[in-house]
Amino acid sequence: MTAPEPTARPPRPRWVSHLGTVALVLIVLLGVQAWQTRHVSAALDTAAPAQWLAADGSLQSGRLQDAIDAMRRPGQPVALYVWAEWCPICRAQQGTIDRLGQDWPVLTVAMQSGEAAQVWRYQQQHGLGWHTVIDPRGQLSRELGFRSVPAFVVIDAQNRLRLPTVGYTSAWGMRARLWLARLL
Repeated sequence: MTAPEPTARPPRPRWVSHLGTVALVLIVLLGVQAWQTRHVSAALDTAAPAQWLAADGSLQSGRLQDAIDAMRRPGQPVALYVWAEWCPICRAQQGTIDRLGQDWPVLTVAMQSGEAAQVWRYQQQHGLGWHTVIDPRGQLSRELGFRSVPAFVVIDAQNRLRLPTVGYTSAWGMRARLWLARLL
């Protein structure tokens, strides 16, 4: 009597062998993101004084809450985007922020980009109709917990900072964060 021949297993699809690598890359990316956003405040100091440029270029003054209220639509979170005129990644994301602003309220913070007149001139030169808080020394950005740009965070209805990210963020990543903030 002869021993039965072992049955050969069919080869695994090629993509299955790469799942471990993909999982490791995702873990590393999420870890880096968590490290970069570790200082982000949970709650926004809405009483902080602020100066901001409205989309028409007029300079407004008041509390940070006033700037947020000017943007907020009932039942929707507000996207907060921290940028700088000297940042090449921020320049690459300008179109994404413009398109996001067509569907969601977006308040931007110009970190270390000069005084209001300089920021307004930059926005005009690049066709940016953003509502922008002026943060010439980066004080507000540091208080929020952002040490680098670009940064993106969602302000929910209770003025909590949710789902922060630092560095390049895709358009779908921003939209997903805004959608998730409504559910949280």
